[in-house]
Formats: sequence, C-alpha cells, structure tokens
Amino acid sequence: MPLLHPRKNTLALLAACLSSLMFGLEISSVPAILPTLEQLLHGDFKDLQWVMNAYTIACTTVLMATGTLADRFGRKRVFIVSIALFGVTSLLCGLATNMAVLIAGRFLQGASGGAMLICQVAVLSHQFQQGHERVKAFAAWGIIFGIGLGFGPIIGSATVALTGWQWVFLVHAPLALATIALAVSGVGESRDPHEQRLDVWGVLSLSLAVFGVALYITQGPDLGFASVPALGILAASALCLIAFFVAEHLSAHPMFDFSVFRIRKFSGALIGSAAMNFSFWPFMIYLPVYFHNALGNDDLHAGLALLAYTLPTLVVPPVAERLAHRYQPGFVIPAGLFTIGLGVMLMRIGSSAEPASWMTMVPGCIVAGVGLGLTNTTVTNTTTGAVSAARAGMASGIDMSARMISLAINIALMGFVLVAGVEAYLARALSGAQGTAQLHASSAAIAAGHAVALDSKLAHDALVHGFGWMMLYGGVGVWLLAAASFVTFGAMTRLKDSQREEVPATTCAQCTD
Repeated sequence: MPLLHPRKNTLALLAACLSSLMFGLEISSVPAILPTLEQLLHGDFKDLQWVMNAYTIACTTVLMATGTLADRFGRKRVFIVSIALFGVTSLLCGLATNMAVLIAGRFLQGASGGAMLICQVAVLSHQFQQGHERVKAFAAWGIIFGIGLGFGPIIGSATVALTGWQWVFLVHAPLALATIALAVSGVGESRDPHEQRLDVWGVLSLSLAVFGVALYITQGPDLGFASVPALGILAASALCLIAFFVAEHLSAHPMFDFSVFRIRKFSGALIGSAAMNFSFWPFMIYLPVYFHNALGNDDLHAGLALLAYTLPTLVVPPVAERLAHRYQPGFVIPAGLFTIGLGVMLMRIGSSAEPASWMTMVPGCIVAGVGLGLTNTTVTNTTTGAVSAARAGMASGIDMSARMISLAINIALMGFVLVAGVEAYLARALSGAQGTAQLHASSAAIAAGHAVALDSKLAHDALVHGFGWMMLYGGVGVWLLAAASFVTFGAMTRLKDSQREEVPATTCAQCTD
C-alpha cells in the first residue's frame, strides 16, 4: 500500500490526539464537578453514581462492537461519526436541566466516546505502519491522553469557577468540529477485507449483565437486597452472564477468545487491568465529595488535590516501561497495584489526622497516582504483547472491557460501602432514635453532601467514618488483587529462572509456561 503524504499523517495524528484529549477530560474532569451538579440539578446520591456509571457502561457496550463496524464500513467513516456524536451528546449533557436528562446524555456520550477511543487506535495503526513513525505517533497519542486524564480535575474545577458547570460538557462541541475537520483532511480510509460478523449476542448479553449487577448494588438498599425485585435483577444478570459464555463458545467469531486466559502473562496483566479500576478510578469519583463536604474545600483546592492524584499518571509511565523491561511485568504490575493500595491507606491515615486537611491527603494521593502510573501502560503493553499480532486487537478489547466493567461495578460497590459506613456511625450515635428507613435516607443524604436534620458535627463525623470504610475497602481490595496478579504471573518461578545460568535454547523451550 502506498504511504500517505506526511502532511496528512500529521493531520491524522492531531485528530487522534485531540479526540483522545476529549475522552480523557470526560473521565477525570466530571468527578470534580459532581458536588456542584448535585446541588444545582437537585440530584441525590444515586444520581451521582449513575452520572459516571451511565458513561462507563455505555462505553463497555460499544468497545468490542466498534472495531468490527469500523472494519466493515470504514475506519475513517466510523471515526468521524463517533466524533460528531460525541460533540452532539456533549451538548445534550451541557444543556441538561435535571439529573435524568444528564444521565441519559452521559449514556449516549459514553457510547460515542468508547467508539471514538477504539477508532483512534485503528486510525493510528493504519496511518503509521513504519516502526519508528508508529512508535512516535502512539507516544504522542498516549501523552495527550495522559494530559487529559492528569489535568482534568483542575480543568473541571476551574471551568465551574469561571464559567459554570455546563462548559465542562459544552466545550467538546467546538473541539469535536475541529477534530472532524482534521480527520476529514488527514485520515485515510481503510477497511478489513476479511472483516468478521458482529457478535451481537455477545455484546448485548455482557452489557446487560454488567448493567444488572450495577443496578442491584445501587438499588439494593432501597429495594432490599433479599426482596423479590432485587433478586429478580440479580437472577436476570446471572442469566445474561451465562448467555454471554454460551454465545462466545457458539459464535464463529467471538469477541472474547477465552483461550487467551491460559496465557499467564495475559491473565496476570488482566487482573492488574481490573484491579486499577477496583480502587483508583472509582475512588476518584467520590474524592470530590470528601474534599468539599468533609474538609470544606472550595472547587479550586479540591481540584488541586485531585491533580496530585492524577498527575503522576502522566510522568511515571516512562519509568514503568524501563522497570518492566528490566524486572519483567510480573513484578512491576503487582508492585504498582500494591503502591495504589499503599496510597489509599495513606489517605485513610491523612483523613484521621487532627486537623485533617487537603494537605494531609496529598501524600496518599501522590503515592496512589504513582502506583497507577506504574501499572497502566505496563498492563496494556503486556496484554497485547502476550498474544499473537493477529489477536492484539481482541486482547486490547478485553483489556478495555475489563477496565470498564470493573469501574462500573466498583462505582456502585464503593457507594454502597460509603453509605453503609455512614449508616453504621449514625446507628451507633443515635441509638435507635431513627427508624431503619429514615436512618438509611439520612445516610445517603450525608454521603451525597446534602443537608439533613442532624447536628452538623455528627453528620461530618459520620461522613468521615464512611470514607474510612471506603478507603479500607479500596486499599485491602487492590492489595488482594496485587497478590492474585503476582501468583498468576508465576513471578516467583520467573525469579528463580532468571537466577539460573543461560542454557541452550532447546532446553529453555521446555521451561516455558
């Protein structure tokens, strides 16, 4: 195939980078404005969860399907359509007058954003096929994506302070127009002549299973976890999950090839992929509530503290790559996960300081961010590198799906733990002065940062107690997954192998996993 003109390659790279910046900003800037959204749009604690969960579940839904659609109908065409839809749905979010419209807009925005993300990788892979140029292109794309993730909190906080929360979403409309212009001018059209059929049943069954689990966790306290409606939701989710496994085994072109899970490197890295979103990213969604309502910080100081949480994810990955090359991903990924847990535990210690402030939380924020920086790109490179080149796209899709599924479920789980911690403190302090339903309603209101008919110090202490539970859950959980990743990699075996003297290739082949 003839090489495209260098100017067109530059325009295509700019389009991919600008779209990655938009996607990164939407992940990390929206959590910083959730307290403002709750107040101005009169939302409750569940609304806070669904503003983020609608985005992640929709993103999960389209991740695996988009690649197939792009291969069939043209990667440039699908890329441009996804950018346009992202701009339109961002307008819908920015013009929302209530939480219901915002949540619906976030679902549509997540679907278009997930499609846009997959198309970025496909466009760059087609546009830059020479080794050196390909490395430079993906490095630039990764840096811009990291800037969006790293600086999103302070950009979101500053936007609210200067112009209003609407512009956190509305700004993507002109950015989308500029990105479309770049894509039209620079991206070359491409298709896969051997494109496969879309795995519709796999996409639908997995998406419904994840949605059902998140719905059960979120609505369970109100419905009653053992009630008929709640158990019905759980049973339907289980059936959808079973249907997913059946569909993948029967499909001629499954979106998940389960045979790759037999590869220790792939499975160990995939645990790391899910573990990052077990604690780091879902906790970021609730941190602004803590900074605003437990510490009394304004938007600017809350944004600065969140910047300490995300900025290391931008500067640490180059170090992580060198460490992975020297010490193997089987050590670096579990070490990164352990560091995330350590950071969360340091935040828990900082939250119990007298007096607690955003400064006592910053050391833990930085350490957790360093842990994510050690893990994030190492995980992606390991999952795609552990399989053949022909299956790299599928491996990347499983990696992204694991991240989004873990994020969606743990947004709900962390919210449940937070409310449970607040409720446990109130039950002990009030000694039966409130009924069960009233106590739960007060706990959910406190967790969301709303005023309740309780002593302000009692509400504050209950919120801090709930966040202590959440931090303990996040820290211990990611440590357990770090251990699981370490064991799955078989890292101790690799350590022993690396200490042996070099042996002939015919003998080494017998030692491989």
